[in-house]
Amino acid sequence: MLAKRIIPCLDIKDGRVVKGTNFQGLREVADPVELARFYSGAGADELVFYDITASYEGRALFTDVLKRVAGEVFIPLTVGGGIRTLDDFDRVLKCGADKVSVNSGAIADPGLIGAAAKRYGDQCVVLSMDVKRVDGQFRLFAKGGREDTGIDALAWAERGAAAGAGEIVLNSIDTDGVRQGFDLEMLDALAARVKVPIVASGGAGKIGDFITLFAHKGIDAGLAASIFHSRQVEIAELKRQLHAAGIPVRL
Repeated sequence: MLAKRIIPCLDIKDGRVVKGTNFQGLREVADPVELARFYSGAGADELVFYDITASYEGRALFTDVLKRVAGEVFIPLTVGGGIRTLDDFDRVLKCGADKVSVNSGAIADPGLIGAAAKRYGDQCVVLSMDVKRVDGQFRLFAKGGREDTGIDALAWAERGAAAGAGEIVLNSIDTDGVRQGFDLEMLDALAARVKVPIVASGGAGKIGDFITLFAHKGIDAGLAASIFHSRQVEIAELKRQLHAAGIPVRL
């Protein structure tokens, strides 16, 4: 059985790491370069770098900050924010990214997923989805969770996986920053529809939430931000407890 991955997330706004609740009330947390250096040595399996306002502001991702972060990490780095074209893929890969995350850019141009997978390989293309419950449906949101697309998120995930996305990150807006556990209902629904690896994001509050998460089939990784940034949960201790619970992890 493949090891489950633990992935800290750096949400970047104006060159600083920020965090909020339900995608609202963003507050500054730390310097991204310092945090990246810390996580690279703390046992994280991968690191995610999101320029969270690039799509909304219609600008390119902050490559200067990305280059500094990439220079500090020796684990796989996934980068997203303002990725709209193959040139954007090329730019962030040249800055040190290992995988590229697309969200709003793929909604605007669904052909981007397949084109990127063909050029760089499925393993490079990560489909990130910001999802919220609307009228009993799991609805896909764009532009940092600001815009309801009206698209059924599960159908969109199937389409993305078929086009060549090698991994899906499910960001539950409903549980983001709440620290009451991952959105298991939403994750189970997604796992029933796609066969590619799924990264769960939004809601982690304690070590037990990860143990509960990985008891669910089809979930390959747990992503979190605030509980790792605040050191409320230490990655090394999280992995020790996961291992003790019989969950395969890289120690």
